Amino acid sequence: MSRKEDYEQRAEALIMPVIEANHFELVDVEFVKEAGTRYLRLYIDKEGGITIDDCELVSRAFGELLDREDFIEESYILEVSSPGLGRPLKKDKDFARSIGSEVEIRLFKPLSKEKKEKEFFGILKSYDEGHVTIEQEDGSELTLEREAIALIRLAFDF
Repeated sequence: MSRKEDYEQRAEALIMPVIEANHFELVDVEFVKEAGTRYLRLYIDKEGGITIDDCELVSRAFGELLDREDFIEESYILEVSSPGLGRPLKKDKDFARSIGSEVEIRLFKPLSKEKKEKEFFGILKSYDEGHVTIEQEDGSELTLEREAIALIRLAFDF
């Protein structure tokens, strides 16, 4: 397990009692480096949506827990937010909730050398541990390996 994965798993275990006590959902935890700065990000949600007060409550509680446990060696910025409209599907519950919804999928690399396509849109039909199946606009079904998917999220139009 990488240090990043270890930090994310330990952070998730540490915050879960606060999440559950407030009837929130922990959507994701990520420890990333962007423009030379490390971030520990929590994405939370609840029925009806997350407010700034909800984020503040979790941030304060989590900050105190992190200070006490002090398991992250690097300096970092803690962020707590809603997953927003571009919410990625990562866990089985995310996929289950999104069956029948339109999704956008981006692959790490094209499916073939002939077709350079890396982006697909369609209705999420099914998923399992290794595959995701969508119904494309023309009615055909496309099954993709989950390992090949860089990003899958709900599609939205403006």
